[in-house]
Amino acid sequence: MSLYRDEAIILRTQKLGEADRIITMLTREHGRIRGVAKGVRRTKSKFGARLEPGSHVDIQLYTGKTFDTVTQVEAIMNYGEALTFDYQRWTVASAILEAAERFTSQENEPAVQEFQLVTGGMKALAENRYDPLLILDAFLLRSLAVAGYAPSMTICSRCEKDGPHRYFSLVGGGSVCAECRPSACATPAAETLDLMGALLSSDWETASSSEPRYRREASGLIAAYLQWHLERGLRSLPMVERV
Repeated sequence: MSLYRDEAIILRTQKLGEADRIITMLTREHGRIRGVAKGVRRTKSKFGARLEPGSHVDIQLYTGKTFDTVTQVEAIMNYGEALTFDYQRWTVASAILEAAERFTSQENEPAVQEFQLVTGGMKALAENRYDPLLILDAFLLRSLAVAGYAPSMTICSRCEKDGPHRYFSLVGGGSVCAECRPSACATPAAETLDLMGALLSSDWETASSSEPRYRREASGLIAAYLQWHLERGLRSLPMVERV
């Protein structure tokens, strides 16, 4: 048997048989993996509560033919427990966890940057550091950037002409000039693009001072841009409470 140990954040769980669960997790060194946690649905399970969505754990598994098997779990931080009584922050956390799974489509492929984005986003939510919706939009933009889909906000994404430009194209990769714009472009406010740039670059002072109308417009653009590149939207995103 081949044992290995890693740091992981639990993305989701599924029932298996009468007492087991399939645990989908994003690990620091091994990327996204699925493991079987045997007997965790029994009341006497030693580590069932540590394997809930949003839990940050140190985990040991041994390699199996179909799924790896969880043999030991040590809790680092249970973000789910910290967020469960705040509906908005919990739905934001759910969207982050779902997006992380979608951005790591290949199992066992290292995704260190995505792992750091997930743990950083969950920690910021648990500490109530910034507006939850800003944390979500920042996470989605940075995940898109890590995947190679960062939208342009300052120059034309086609001819690289200096901006800012009036038009934003999902197909064209972000801001486009009047000469390069394809059909069906959005025309966001300059302040909206500034906000998106601030979220992408971790300029939280600028992001936190933005007006609600620009935040709403930015969220809509980011959701549409995400859906275009992932080819379908996140199921949890419509559940996010937007105040």
